Amino acid sequence: MNIVSFNAHLDLLQPYPFERLRALHKGISHTGELTHISLSIGEPKHSPPKFVIDELSNPQSLTKHLATYPATKGSEVLRTSISEWLARRFSVTVDPELGILPVNGTREALFSVAQALLSGKPDTLVAMPNPFYQIYEGAALLAGAKPLYIPNLVALNYKADFSSISAEQWHKTELVYICSPGNPTGQIMQRDHMQSLIELAQKYDFNIVSDECYAELYYDDDNLPESILAAAAAMGLPNFDRCLAFHSLSKRSNLPGLRSGFVAGDPNLMAKYLSYRTYHGCAQGAHHQAASALAWQDEAHVVENRQMYKDKFAAVSEILSPHYNLTQPEGGFYHWLPTPISDQEFSQRLLADQHITVMPGSFLGRDTQLGNPGHNHVRIAWVAPFDECIEAANRLAQFAQNL
Repeated sequence: MNIVSFNAHLDLLQPYPFERLRALHKGISHTGELTHISLSIGEPKHSPPKFVIDELSNPQSLTKHLATYPATKGSEVLRTSISEWLARRFSVTVDPELGILPVNGTREALFSVAQALLSGKPDTLVAMPNPFYQIYEGAALLAGAKPLYIPNLVALNYKADFSSISAEQWHKTELVYICSPGNPTGQIMQRDHMQSLIELAQKYDFNIVSDECYAELYYDDDNLPESILAAAAAMGLPNFDRCLAFHSLSKRSNLPGLRSGFVAGDPNLMAKYLSYRTYHGCAQGAHHQAASALAWQDEAHVVENRQMYKDKFAAVSEILSPHYNLTQPEGGFYHWLPTPISDQEFSQRLLADQHITVMPGSFLGRDTQLGNPGHNHVRIAWVAPFDECIEAANRLAQFAQNL
């Protein structure tokens, strides 16, 4: 019998939520005539900006960019565009030469940064919210670390309680993932909360990875999502010591297929991450870099995109509020909806009765001593066109009446 060697950490990975969802729905079908509406995946469906499409299909541009190897560090034009956007949006000064790296979407970067920055020491902890974006956990496990789950509980308005972590745990922690606005909760992490975490990072010598890919989707102009970089600078840390911010064009600009984002922050961490990426072979295509620079330079399409989400949330909330304990998210495009029955049963019955797919919250969380904070919630992604979202909301209302 042949013995095949592989990375043993792979055995620690749990099935991805969508794999679990397929298994949960196996054998369940809708027997009526309703068309299927998928609200389970956060894939933006609004139209991409036309000027990006024009750049990507420009023959002269393609001829130039496809004939060259792209730089891992990215073009000066792209890094400067990102630096200028950070200054406009968050009032921070980030050196485009030392503090910014383009990445192939934040998903790959949120994973690979752990491989680059974690020490590999036994018993290393990586803290993350619970429920959470599953990449955080996978990144920790495959780097040989152990996840430390920080529950985002209803009692705390779905916000992390850093005081629940012991000094012993902080001493073992090398990396902390945060997400604001949160996926799936939609909560915005305020500056003072970020600064309390930065103080802990300085005290216990860990790094902060701030997933800010939903930062341009907000619903109160007086409560804009903050960046970890702005929080650090306001504390007198102009080099953003131990802080990295991750941003993407996927949600901001409806460009999930472009796979374009960036990492910015502490130059010392960025130098190590650039060294890793040079060997990792993950340079963003030069034609994607050129199109991305244009997207970061334009705000009009972002304002239009945000308004479409505002309109959808206002409309579906009016339909759903009489039937569910509905909380308007502060950002993002999800409703984190409490369910009157088990979240998994809710998902199964909703598919059978109304031909709608939603994500059970328990698939996005993990069991701790306080239980799984995702239980009895479902994540609903309002990414479909307006009319389809209205149809889905009406079906959800009808479903509630039938429960």
